[in-house]
Amino acid sequence: MASPISANRAELLAIANSVATEKMIDKAIVIEAMEEAIQKSARNRYGAENDIRAKLDPRTGDLRLWRVVEVVEVVEDYFKQVDLKQAEKLQPGAKLGDFIVDPLPPVDLGRIDAQSAKQVIFQKVRDAERERQYEEFKDRAGEVVTGVIKSVEFGHVIVNLGRAEGVIRRDQQIPREAARVGERVRALVLKVERQNRGPQIFLSRAHPDFMKKLFAQEVPEIYDGIITIMAAARDPGSRAKIGVISRDSSIDPVGACVGMKGSRVQAVVQEMQGEKIDIIPWSQDTATFVVNALQPATVSRVVIDEEESRIEVVVPDDQLSLAIGRRGQNVRLASQLTGSQIDIMTEAEASEKRQKEFAERSKMFEEELDLDETLSQLLVAEGFSELEEVAYIELAELATIDGLDEELAEELQSRAVEALERREAAAREERRALGVEDDLAEMPHLTEAMLVTLGKAGIKTLDDLADLATDELIAKKRGGEQRRRSDKPERRDRPEREADKGGVLGEYGLSEAQGNEIIMAARAHWFAEEPNSVEEAADAGSSQ
Repeated sequence: MASPISANRAELLAIANSVATEKMIDKAIVIEAMEEAIQKSARNRYGAENDIRAKLDPRTGDLRLWRVVEVVEVVEDYFKQVDLKQAEKLQPGAKLGDFIVDPLPPVDLGRIDAQSAKQVIFQKVRDAERERQYEEFKDRAGEVVTGVIKSVEFGHVIVNLGRAEGVIRRDQQIPREAARVGERVRALVLKVERQNRGPQIFLSRAHPDFMKKLFAQEVPEIYDGIITIMAAARDPGSRAKIGVISRDSSIDPVGACVGMKGSRVQAVVQEMQGEKIDIIPWSQDTATFVVNALQPATVSRVVIDEEESRIEVVVPDDQLSLAIGRRGQNVRLASQLTGSQIDIMTEAEASEKRQKEFAERSKMFEEELDLDETLSQLLVAEGFSELEEVAYIELAELATIDGLDEELAEELQSRAVEALERREAAAREERRALGVEDDLAEMPHLTEAMLVTLGKAGIKTLDDLADLATDELIAKKRGGEQRRRSDKPERRDRPEREADKGGVLGEYGLSEAQGNEIIMAARAHWFAEEPNSVEEAADAGSSQ
């Protein structure tokens, strides 16, 4: 009686064609899955120890089943080996060491075998489908795709993209936007990841790049590259800002993005559920761009601290609330747009701050250099704020200040150097009182004041310093209040250093290169000890 496999070869090919077409995968993958399933069933029938192969002809549907055996002189494994005499019967001319084919009759799949084969085929097809989905979407991050909402699960929106499914997680949705099953939705492909359950396509409607792509679809000049969106910031569902620039002086970038009677920008606003969009001209001059970014508020003055990446903006008293915006929205978006922290203050507050800084600096020079009030105020008025500036400026430049001659300038420098030495000595005493080892004072770029800061942070030995990463040592502190330390017990030798607090020495403005040099110098003793340890171990071995 013929086997169902051999009898239904046309049916097997029909199934392979149907599955390949439905899942949009290569027919060869389905054929391979069928062959694997048949091999598994045959091993169950003839014994798992056999090396059984199956081959399904993709054109005719003919199935060949065989086992591979090795020709040996003495048979030790009857499942995978045959002697020369038996090999001659299977394949005339066979020699020792050859691998030959032993044909097997087709197997009749029982109910259990058929179910097992079905699972093998489904798994193989599913894996191929997942791989196809990943290959199709892996390079599409940053594109806007359109799909149909399939379901909403735990607040996450599952979107049918045709050949795959994507997910808009709750934090990537526009707040208060209702997601209804069956509705079409546009979203940005944020990233595509391989996971155990298949490729995960993460979508977003809240990312600033989604707004950029929408403008590129609505504004031909952006699509053609004549107008460029240089920066974008969003408070999803509420307000957004974009900075645009035109490569063609005859085209107004703001007007082109707004469109006739606001038609272009309104199309984007409608897609983003009524999110208000401020379109501002981008400028290479940071101060000008900040002024534009804070629109509609009027700005009186901008002071930029490039080293700290902070911008101080002064506005008239009646413009303060407008510049800050509701719940700080306007200044927050402007800060994201410029990539710098923006501090806003009124004219009165700025004046009060300047007076306070002037008084503090004057007082410092007065006490440290033993000067009268007039001379200390003169130094501050000329732009001096630190003792180092007075101590190390060119003497001729210092003498050119009105009210100073060369003799007085030389005296001022001498007093400034002495004051710095006193500070260094006081810091050295404090450092030693904190228990910071003298070895740390040998490290490059570290001053006594820095060592005091390290000591207060619990870093007192070379090992403590060597354990730090460069960022932990020198990263600048970010804005905002520091979070209160946990009451949980912690290691005494590794005090808490949260990322938002910056590095231990963040306030001193050390460069990354300097930070790396300090850390490597602190770790040098680790490597210096290794050869000695090896030699000691060798000596100990030879003495035994």
